[in-house]
Amino acid sequence: MTCPQCGAPLDNGVTSCKYCGEPLSQQTPMQGMPVQGMPIQGMPMQGMQPQVIYVQQPMYPNGINPAWPIKNKIVAAILAIFFGTFGVHKFYLNQSASGILYILFCWTGIPSLVGFIEGIVYLCSNEENWQKKYHVRTK
Repeated sequence: MTCPQCGAPLDNGVTSCKYCGEPLSQQTPMQGMPVQGMPIQGMPMQGMQPQVIYVQQPMYPNGINPAWPIKNKIVAAILAIFFGTFGVHKFYLNQSASGILYILFCWTGIPSLVGFIEGIVYLCSNEENWQKKYHVRTK
């Protein structure tokens, strides 16, 4: 079950969304109108056409998923500027594969330069774009 306002996952039996505060009511699914999502093939009965059921994908306000981890842009920028050689900022942003590449090539000095530039980019980007790009939230 998801919140109709923000699309956040909800526990059974709750009366309001813990993320946006939207009061919940019993909803009936819309008939005859496909929703955005992935089709799931139903099992056809003898003599009947296969049934396609659409599973609705939740829509989040501003495209920011409330299930994303909370990360601070300033901390990521400081880690990138001072410890970018070893990719510490990549591990902080849950991008372990990139962090491992930084460690493997730290002896070349290239990750130092790239980390410094990424730190400046983190500081210059606005909150909403930063959150969408790195799949994190700040609150």
